[in-house]
Amino acid sequence: MSIQQNLKNLKSTIPEHVTLVAVSKTKPISDLMEAYNAGQRVFGENKIQEMVDKYQDMPKDVEWHMIGHVQRNKVKHMAEFVSLIHGVDNLKLLKEINKQGKIHDRVIACLLQIKIASEDSKFGMSPDEASEILQSNAFSELQHIKVIGVMGMATFTDDMNQIEKEFTLLKTSFDKFRIQNSEFKIISMGMSGDYQLAIDCGSNMIRVGSSIFGERNYN
Repeated sequence: MSIQQNLKNLKSTIPEHVTLVAVSKTKPISDLMEAYNAGQRVFGENKIQEMVDKYQDMPKDVEWHMIGHVQRNKVKHMAEFVSLIHGVDNLKLLKEINKQGKIHDRVIACLLQIKIASEDSKFGMSPDEASEILQSNAFSELQHIKVIGVMGMATFTDDMNQIEKEFTLLKTSFDKFRIQNSEFKIISMGMSGDYQLAIDCGSNMIRVGSSIFGERNYN
């Protein structure tokens, strides 16, 4: 099936309040443009340099989401245009994003990455660590970032009961944070294999790649 048809089929299964981030990592501009011409405007990349290159070649009404792990020394390359940084997992990174936001005279939207998976390979902080940051004086002084929600990645498993528990943990954390932070609006969870379950558990932003573009090309 074509990318256009894949998108149409996918969107027919997603409620209106859920934002679809088309995960375009490793895919050529021609594939992104096919999705763009089918109406998709939100794209997610997990490598900053790849996102910068695509930003330069794509129409300027695209919303670019950085969904991968972020190294502090690379924030400067995307600070001018990135719409949302999903994977913020420590205060030092928030400070660097704030610094780059100030340089470019803009407020950069971020999500706190909460570690909900049992795998050690997944990044993120505990709900308690996130809460500590949100209540700290250092955080309150950051004028060029806006934390608008949370992001999480479930364990890579076929055990849907485990995935549901992890998604529920993220939703519970979001609900607690939102009591103190009225700007919290986004729960980014769910990918090609589990987005329906994520939506059932409260997700309002899903990150889907292979169901749109086919399997990734890592050659």
